[in-house]
Amino acid sequence: MTVEKLADAPPPPQYSPKRWATLAVTLFAVFMDMVDNTVLNVALPAVQRDLDATSAQLEWSVAGYTLAFAAAMITGARLGDQLGRRRIYLIGLGGFVVTSALAGAAVNMEMLIASRVLQGAAAAMMVPQVLAMLQVDFPKSERPQAMSMYGMSLALGGIGGPLLGGVLLQADLFGLGWRPLFFINVPVGLIALVAAYYLTRESRADSRETFDVRGTLLATIALVSLLYPLIQGRELGWPWWTFALMVACPVLLWLFARYERRVADRGESPIIDPDLLRHRSSLGGLLVAVLFFCGMAYQVVMTVHLQTAEGYSPLRTAVALATFTVGVGIGSAFAPKLMPLGRRVVLMGCAVIAVGMSIVAWTVNRYSGGLEWWHLVPGMVISGIGLAMVAGTLLTIVLAKMPRSASGAASSLINTSIQLGAATGVAIVGTVYFTLLEDRHSPVDSAVTGLLTVVGLYVLAGLLALVLPPGRVDVNEVEPDEDEGTPGDDGPAPGATVAVGTTTAQGAP
Repeated sequence: MTVEKLADAPPPPQYSPKRWATLAVTLFAVFMDMVDNTVLNVALPAVQRDLDATSAQLEWSVAGYTLAFAAAMITGARLGDQLGRRRIYLIGLGGFVVTSALAGAAVNMEMLIASRVLQGAAAAMMVPQVLAMLQVDFPKSERPQAMSMYGMSLALGGIGGPLLGGVLLQADLFGLGWRPLFFINVPVGLIALVAAYYLTRESRADSRETFDVRGTLLATIALVSLLYPLIQGRELGWPWWTFALMVACPVLLWLFARYERRVADRGESPIIDPDLLRHRSSLGGLLVAVLFFCGMAYQVVMTVHLQTAEGYSPLRTAVALATFTVGVGIGSAFAPKLMPLGRRVVLMGCAVIAVGMSIVAWTVNRYSGGLEWWHLVPGMVISGIGLAMVAGTLLTIVLAKMPRSASGAASSLINTSIQLGAATGVAIVGTVYFTLLEDRHSPVDSAVTGLLTVVGLYVLAGLLALVLPPGRVDVNEVEPDEDEGTPGDDGPAPGATVAVGTTTAQGAP
């Protein structure tokens, strides 16, 4: 290389010596999101008693957080890319602290639901920045270890949500009942906010993209047109307009797709690149992810049934539900080795989790009135194994079959689909379960029917998996090109919710 070329070469990236401390602080956002996504589940009976909540309001308190997170996640990622990831992370974390305090102080269900929606939107501001900052702050040699810590935060948050909820409810701190589930975020969040302010450094994408506000609103209206009648229709007596809204949902989604195409044709930045939906892998992944993660609504059924029908304490309920995570850990040990089999692993995983949930339903019916938490272990562990088989493989298929330039957008689409599936599942499964309860069916029959609805969703997800491209998957194709992006930026990590674009770090704050 000549002296002139050496002079023109960009300087090597400068990595902060505080990057591991920075990672620990920013991963707190991931942990808090996972905890608050699940912590309320174990407290639903307590909330219902304290605030005189209807079953529909309980569903909204869970689904509202997830829906807001899903609707705002891609926008949150783009805000970070354009305005600075550190800035948006701090704004999101501050908003999360404030909305947690509002949720804990809720005087009625309307205030709690509104606080949960705002809390989900705040989480959507901070969580997408974590992987983006990880990409910038760490050299490629250290990135696998950093990604492992990210995955550990997800796992600990998934386990910690129900368990933390159970412990705090059992302790009944200051006689506040379920409210410390949210109040605990305030002091811990403020400490994290101060630490992040001094430790994190600013970064943003080099490319400047527009914000598709209208597209975001249109997509959100389409989703609410489905979820609102599903959740509220039962209490309203299913008037004609509830069915009209549900019919309008696919029409609105079609209009959304048409609008996104027009946005792309104008050279602007749609929230979802319509070209992605032309790929069989992304379309199939979207359909499977939505339907598969609908099944996670089993937690609502089990939480309410165990506490109201079987007399479980919140902590005992949390322990029973945590056994699902044991299965996820077991499945995670061998699932990566199966990933090259592609959609066959997704098919097998859907079958495994359907079998596991069928065993849970059988167990609930078989041991009615004397159900112990260890009776549920076989079905819950098998279900967790099925989840581990599907989750990683699904994302790998999408990324391996997509053009590398679209990997970030494709993974954002899948992650959004997962959140939408979780919210939709609460509406569908919750409607079935609570309708039977309110029609004076026995608690056991209601719970079993709700769980069998979950089984049906997993079976349908398995059938939709046939849409995915057949054949083996080269998992190495998921890795970004060596020469892709600027120095120190090897492209979006699998699962990242950041927009595609070269990235540069801008000094420490």
